[in-house]
Amino acid sequence: MTWDAMDDHHPSARLRRLPSRMLSMVAMHADRLVSEGLAREDARKWHYAALVALDEAGPASQAELSKRTGIYRSDLVAVINELAERGHVERAPDPADRRRNVITVTEPGRRHLRRLDKLITELQDDVLAPLTQPEREQLTGVLAQILEHHSRSRTS
Repeated sequence: MTWDAMDDHHPSARLRRLPSRMLSMVAMHADRLVSEGLAREDARKWHYAALVALDEAGPASQAELSKRTGIYRSDLVAVINELAERGHVERAPDPADRRRNVITVTEPGRRHLRRLDKLITELQDDVLAPLTQPEREQLTGVLAQILEHHSRSRTS
């Protein structure tokens, strides 16, 4: 991506020294690439997040799945509906509390998730193309550190 593609003009050195601006520009580019790639597979970022959370930690109530993924409960209902319509998840009443639903990933959902995992890996490689593997790991670690700091400060 060239500076022209990001800003319609070459940004000043002063702007290039602002980490928050650089993070924002890279995030916008990465978000666009990932969203477009997932759309080609008839999926969205929230579909992927929900399937990963269910695959890794098992069935969950809608409230628990919301906590695991960071998807607002009101938005999660639409995500679950879309995944259920495609046969990727099942929604059933919780035997312990019939007022709640438990969401479970199906075998077709697991197959779809494996395809999405492969695609996400390819998209990550595209986004991070100029970095070596150690640089990618370092960047991911630094970003996780920043996110953890701000997540803690929001809950304090």
